[in-house]
Amino acid sequence: MPRLNKYIASTGVCSRRKADELILAGRVRVNDKLITELGFYVREKDSVYIDNKKITPQKKEYYKFYKPAGYITTTLDEKGRKTIYDIIPPELRHLKPVGRLDKDTTGLIILTNDGEFINEMTHPSIKIPKVYIVTINGKFRPEDAEKMFNGIEIETDSGELKVAYAEAMPVEIKPKTSIINVVLYQGINRQIRKMFAKLGFEVEHLKRIQHGTIRLEGLKKGQVKILKPKQIKELKAFIEKTKREYAESCDNG
Repeated sequence: MPRLNKYIASTGVCSRRKADELILAGRVRVNDKLITELGFYVREKDSVYIDNKKITPQKKEYYKFYKPAGYITTTLDEKGRKTIYDIIPPELRHLKPVGRLDKDTTGLIILTNDGEFINEMTHPSIKIPKVYIVTINGKFRPEDAEKMFNGIEIETDSGELKVAYAEAMPVEIKPKTSIINVVLYQGINRQIRKMFAKLGFEVEHLKRIQHGTIRLEGLKKGQVKILKPKQIKELKAFIEKTKREYAESCDNG
């Protein structure tokens, strides 16, 4: 029997954490009983309601998508710009992206209707890695990589100052151009571009090639491909491993 918050998350309505908030707010009913305790378990024959509307678990769907440049990662845009949903097949437009890529960035986006999965993949404490290939207009030096690893203060879109971290490994270095492999564990908007700008570089091309254990390879720009059960199993095992390591690090320090 699943706990009530996990059952709610399995319907795609919201994450498990948000489900806890709904339960505590007195908005969840199981059969004819209002439930406000977080440890409640749902039986197979039970009916669950949020605000008197019945909810049921949905079949989970997971896809990978190769985002081309020129599209923003949102469902609608008040400025009328093109979005990824203009090129995603109509039958998949109910799916949500796991994180975002800015308009000029290309590469991997995972699409799903699994709200709990999205929360785990993007939650700051879990630190699921995202891997990028970055081309910059200058010669990248070892001291630049060290600065990125130790942290560079950047300004967020809201004007707040945050220290951004990245692991950077050169792939090809030329006097006027460098190709860098960059790994992020944070989710600050335009983080890579802002970090390189602070170092005096301009990003000429930016592509995400991996998120967690899922790789971009095998896709053409604009193409969507379903993830195999084995890929999903491996990714979820990786998430659980990362969560355990984070919990152990908290216990130790």
